[in-house]
Amino acid sequence: MSSLDIETKRKLREMNANDMLHAFEAQDESMSMPLSFEERIRLIVDEAHSAFTTSKVGGLISRAKLRYPNADLRQVDLVEERGLNRNMLASIGSCAFIDQNQNVVFQGFTGSGKSYLGCALAKQACRNSIRTQYVRMPDLEEEWVQAQDKPLGSAKFLKKYGSFTMLVIDEWLLDRPSGDFLRMLLELMERRYGSASTVFCTQYQQKDWHQRLGSGVHADAIMDRIIHNTIWIETGSYNMREKIGAAQE
Repeated sequence: MSSLDIETKRKLREMNANDMLHAFEAQDESMSMPLSFEERIRLIVDEAHSAFTTSKVGGLISRAKLRYPNADLRQVDLVEERGLNRNMLASIGSCAFIDQNQNVVFQGFTGSGKSYLGCALAKQACRNSIRTQYVRMPDLEEEWVQAQDKPLGSAKFLKKYGSFTMLVIDEWLLDRPSGDFLRMLLELMERRYGSASTVFCTQYQQKDWHQRLGSGVHADAIMDRIIHNTIWIETGSYNMREKIGAAQE
């Protein structure tokens, strides 16, 4: 298989087949010479597909807006010391819970690594080509307030956050939601219930949620759409920020 002429390269670029073109140009002629035509084509396609997948995953991770883009479930520190279940981390890392539209809650003290774990799980979802988004609850509220001042802003906001296959809400219930924001949370949880997975990172135990949600009918309804289909993971009290800070001194 000889090198491609200029016109063929132009056509490949026009068809957005740059990965195929790069795979062809990168092929080692001396290594591929003994291969049949079909084998060489298969090798080029495999290399192009690998580059395409890497690019797609990179795009998903970038658009997910992770607080810790380098977080990785395979590199969680001090698993046993923090009381984390390694088998459970491996289980959620398979992302099978997303196929079942289950939720995940990371609950623990300040600095216990909840945000890192949420980002690591989101990144793992991206690696599985799952459309994912990370957002802090205070930022979610601010975006909701701004959305209401725009034409169809509320509807677009709910459509956006309701459509992510996996949504990570960090600092869940850090501030008590009320008014329109509380009603929005109920509508958002309703839209996501049974059709998507939500990951909550929070300091508060389940028994505290109802009060933080206002203790009324909205609290009942929101919790009813979360707690029955959720994997709860305790992140403990080990302060990872303190450990990292001490290691850097």
